[in-house]
Amino acid sequence: MKSKIDYQEILKLIDLLEERSLTRFELEVEGFKISIGRGQTPAPQQEIVAAPPAPLPEAAPQKTTVQETPGPEEREDLDYVSSPMVGTFYRSPDPSAPPFVEKGESITKNQTLCIIEAMKLMNEIEAEVDGVIEEIFVKNGKPVEYGRKLFAIKPA
Repeated sequence: MKSKIDYQEILKLIDLLEERSLTRFELEVEGFKISIGRGQTPAPQQEIVAAPPAPLPEAAPQKTTVQETPGPEEREDLDYVSSPMVGTFYRSPDPSAPPFVEKGESITKNQTLCIIEAMKLMNEIEAEVDGVIEEIFVKNGKPVEYGRKLFAIKPA
């Protein structure tokens, strides 16, 4: 049985391995199997696996702190506007413009309260009720998680 891969094709595979900076390549065709590798792959894999655990403990307390801040202030007489997505919170349409709303300001249903930028898209967050802004929980330009309370509104 004659192999369908010749010596020139194997050299092309080696060139492709170097060109694409691959460390390992395997191919099996009709019973013919070739495995090409270079460098020491186990050491980099161990370094990659060991590196991520360090940042994770730092990230977890930050999320917990951010989400716990508005919890104790929750009142039954207020409506809360929560973030519908993960993104960056902006109080105004651009840095030189005044904020959409201020604490103590009267608002109307469907009025824009803020913008959340997610994946380079600007998403306007609107009021669901008429009322007065009682509290703004997030500072301009700060990241927010899904479900994070943004505003407390006292319904009119």
